[in-house]
Amino acid sequence: MTRLTGYEPLHTLKPVASDVWIADGGWIRFYGLPFPTRMTVIRLKNGDVWVHSPIDDENGLAKAVTALGPVRHLIAPNWIHYAWVPAWQALFPQAQTWGSPGVVARAASRGLSLHLDHELGDTPPAAWSGEIDQKPALSALHNEVVFFYRASRTLVLTDLIENFEPTRMPWWARPLLRLGGVCDPDGGMPRDIAASFRRRPEHLRDVVQTMIGWNPERVILAHGRWYDRDGTAELRRAFRGLI
Repeated sequence: MTRLTGYEPLHTLKPVASDVWIADGGWIRFYGLPFPTRMTVIRLKNGDVWVHSPIDDENGLAKAVTALGPVRHLIAPNWIHYAWVPAWQALFPQAQTWGSPGVVARAASRGLSLHLDHELGDTPPAAWSGEIDQKPALSALHNEVVFFYRASRTLVLTDLIENFEPTRMPWWARPLLRLGGVCDPDGGMPRDIAASFRRRPEHLRDVVQTMIGWNPERVILAHGRWYDRDGTAELRRAFRGLI
């Protein structure tokens, strides 16, 4: 059996750009497939810390995040990225929790009571307005809010692009990932998510054009190899069938 190779070191803050870090986590299973996990941390101008898609707290990860500044914002960025949010809420009761449309209902359908302080929308809240832009991508199935940190031109996605490296995945999963259109070096929007936007093609196109218009230098993904350079070109490649 192929050993799953993560993005070691795990549960460790890794600098991406000024005031931006990622932390890679362990593996989860979705549709029976193994997925590596990743969260993104941004420190705002006032020192507050913004945590996107929290992963499991191991190896002193939460303590390391605390060292960056007070954790004020926990982000559940799409309808299926919520599993570790309650644990981080317990660790940081002073933080506000923000979530995408549909995430509370999805969590409840899996027997998890998820509390949000705010639902994310088109307009960035005052807490990060002028620093982080945002845009919801909402379909019949998939709800996700994408974020763009202006200072370092960093785009933060969750599942709108996935980019699994075949050598890190078990042999039996590789054909399925290729069929799904999510294999490095040509990762893209998973076909099931793309299909869910068939009735809202103009909305999806608007989201993609907005992201391209932000002109990101880098694109952080939740699953697989992320793009540390040429971010806008990677967007054009990944969504070439749409634009």
